[in-house]
Amino acid sequence: MPDISFQSAAGRLAVTLLIATAGGALFNLLGLPAAWLSGAMVFVAIATLAQVPTLMPALLRDALFIMIGISMGAGVHPDIVERVAEWPVSMVMLLAVMVAVTFAGYAVLHYGAKWSKETAFFGSIPGALSYVMALATERGADLPRIASSQSLRLFVLVAVLPFAVVSSAEPTGIGGGTVYVSGLKDFLIGIPLCLAASWLAVKTRVPGGGLTGAFFMSAGLNASGLLVLVLPNYIVLPCFVMMGAHIGCRFGNMTLRQFVSVLGASIAAFAAAFLTSLAGAWMVAEMVDIPFGQALLAYAPGGLEVMTLLAFMLDLDPAFVAAHQIARFTGMVLLLPFITGLVLGRRSN
Repeated sequence: MPDISFQSAAGRLAVTLLIATAGGALFNLLGLPAAWLSGAMVFVAIATLAQVPTLMPALLRDALFIMIGISMGAGVHPDIVERVAEWPVSMVMLLAVMVAVTFAGYAVLHYGAKWSKETAFFGSIPGALSYVMALATERGADLPRIASSQSLRLFVLVAVLPFAVVSSAEPTGIGGGTVYVSGLKDFLIGIPLCLAASWLAVKTRVPGGGLTGAFFMSAGLNASGLLVLVLPNYIVLPCFVMMGAHIGCRFGNMTLRQFVSVLGASIAAFAAAFLTSLAGAWMVAEMVDIPFGQALLAYAPGGLEVMTLLAFMLDLDPAFVAAHQIARFTGMVLLLPFITGLVLGRRSN
């Protein structure tokens, strides 16, 4: 008989999903934007910090990313080709905004909170936590403080961004276009293609490969008009809940004492970085005539998967957001070693 005790993996997962579902349901009942995602995240994060043994297994997480990638592709329509011409200008602006966002957070953490130069620098870099932690380890930076700052930034972004987007008077529907459901033929053709794209993206080390591969294949199929690949809500909504739970579980690597110790500095650094993102998004929205909320999600200092998912949930252009978040991540991977040496100097042996 399988072990389903509270401390077992199955028991921890069951508790996590129950907490996440309760949070999503409450936020949905209150009519909050992106309710199932943000509500699940908030409740699981609180439970995790309270030492509840939450868990999101890697295998389930990877499958979740693929399903979310497929569902997000439904937000891409055949008129996307007309909008691609908007991307070059915003891509160029992305580099400037990324640098400004990092500097804003660094200034607060180093000069304001008096964090060491190394810890402040890595704590202010927007996204790519695993890569950032690898570089920080080589530099002897304060890893728990960096992880806490990065996790808190993503937490606040998911909690705040839906309100910022909705209040900007852009499209506010939640559900990302999941009004129609594909026929059996569409599923039989589309799902295997998306799985193959995810596998290829993971093998070639594309950022967020599982989600990214499925998303761009699903987006391409939907944009082509050859088929309609839209998952039903009874599949999509649990995926939102589990994604929220996944983010909340990230707080399992820190104690409540660590969380409280970095709370003030991290929120101040987030505020500086977020205001910089707001300014950059506003300029781009005015320059290329796109919704402000769409530009904000593309420039927000958060993760590729979560920012693209929010765009889908808030009826914005997930392809635009995903392309910019991928460009941001790729730029960081290519430039961070050089920039790290420039800012922190050569690493001593």
